[in-house]
Amino acid sequence: MRCVIARFPFELTKSGVLESMKGIKPEPVTGESVIIGRRHYPVKQVGQVITRQDRRDFSATEVLRAMAALGFTCRAVPKAVPLQILGPMQHASAMLGTPVTA
Repeated sequence: MRCVIARFPFELTKSGVLESMKGIKPEPVTGESVIIGRRHYPVKQVGQVITRQDRRDFSATEVLRAMAALGFTCRAVPKAVPLQILGPMQHASAMLGTPVTA
């Protein structure tokens, strides 16, 4: 499949990506990730390996789009859940195991 990453055209195949990532240890995932084989790789690490370019030269979106088109599972950054602020009465009730509403 032909795709453009950092303004350069690349001919990528699923088997080619699998071969390129073979033996590469995944870095800790802190953002978007791609599942290749049974491993979760950060998108920027995958982009760097398959394009041989610096990570600053391309965006994560470009690599995500290419990997999704090849059939790899891509994971986005989970949305942060806002914390519920409890009042003193609700906090005490929750600690006792009987939450009070109101």
